[in-house]
Amino acid sequence: MKKLFFLIVLGVLSLTAGAQTRFGYFSYEEVLKSMPDYVLAQRSIDDLRVKYDAELKRAEEEFNSKYEEFLEVQKDLVPAILRKRQAELQEMMQKNINFKNESKRLLQQAETDAFAPVKVKLNEALTKVGQAKGYAFILNTDGNACPYVNPEMGENATELVKEALNAKQ
Repeated sequence: MKKLFFLIVLGVLSLTAGAQTRFGYFSYEEVLKSMPDYVLAQRSIDDLRVKYDAELKRAEEEFNSKYEEFLEVQKDLVPAILRKRQAELQEMMQKNINFKNESKRLLQQAETDAFAPVKVKLNEALTKVGQAKGYAFILNTDGNACPYVNPEMGENATELVKEALNAKQ
């Protein structure tokens, strides 16, 4: 994906080599995490995570309690009852595993849903800054995706994007 991105950027740069191309660059993560909406969404996700973790812990404690009880009485149980209790424990363990997997999926979905409007706002601010400054494009410098930017040809737009976001509120 990064290679494709750089090929596209190189293609755009080569096509516009004769003309002075202006571009901006910024840290998506820095700007995103500075947004008040991001903080609220993160807090909401953290609260939900705490609730799921508490339920997982409760279920684990319940399983451990039943398992300890089983270990104490297993030598005195007749084979049919022993198999029944083992099956109950196995079923309980499987339900806990299923719930853990489902809670991970639900948390990921909740995170995607919570951050979607925040990312839309950020993208709108990027468009506004790009158009106002006459940029051909704005690069995201996160993840070492753009290890070098010539400051004579590009402009750090991080603060401009933050200002554009603050102006909207």
